[in-house]
Amino acid sequence: MSIRINDIAPDFTAPSTAGEIQFHDWLGDSYGIIFSHPRDFTPVCTTEFGAVAQLAAEWTKRKTKVIGVSVDGAADHEKWKRDIEAFAGVPADFPIIDDTSLTVAKAYDMLPADYYLPSEGRTPANTATVRTVYIIGPDKKVRLTMTYPMSVGRNFAEILRALDAVQATDGVPLATPANWQPGQDVIVALALNNDQAKERFGDLDIKLPYLRFAKAPK
Repeated sequence: MSIRINDIAPDFTAPSTAGEIQFHDWLGDSYGIIFSHPRDFTPVCTTEFGAVAQLAAEWTKRKTKVIGVSVDGAADHEKWKRDIEAFAGVPADFPIIDDTSLTVAKAYDMLPADYYLPSEGRTPANTATVRTVYIIGPDKKVRLTMTYPMSVGRNFAEILRALDAVQATDGVPLATPANWQPGQDVIVALALNNDQAKERFGDLDIKLPYLRFAKAPK
């Protein structure tokens, strides 16, 4: 089953490097980012998890919890974390879920069409959990999804930028334009007329009748 924007993110209970996690309770009133990877001790994933670890202060600043998913076990995750930390030069303090049961991978549609799980001798290509990212709101609804193939490492600067855009527009009649960066002007939704938009957001930069920019609220 595919996960769509505004769906309630599937809840689950699973072992992890931080002990047993009941996902919705763990998330609490924070934003969350859940991301999958094909297997521990693989090169692209090590660079990705290192990037997540290096952004720890940025996630905290945005009141966002990050959690990884792998179909390997928690004992392997703990060993692999040492490699991640050696590569990144910082602690990898976020949890990594033990999803040997494939419960989370299946619930979040993280597997390719032709996956299989042999009883022994598994390689990353067997399950090939695609590099999936979900940004989830404090109300447990999915705000944004991204999916990459196994061969393409994720750009976590873009994921951070996307999180900023989600938070800037969450619950308000605003949108972000192409290539938006935090601090740049935002687009006012057509649900407001010009007078209403000015009253709420200040002066407008009207490019077209349907394209009106305003300063991003602080």
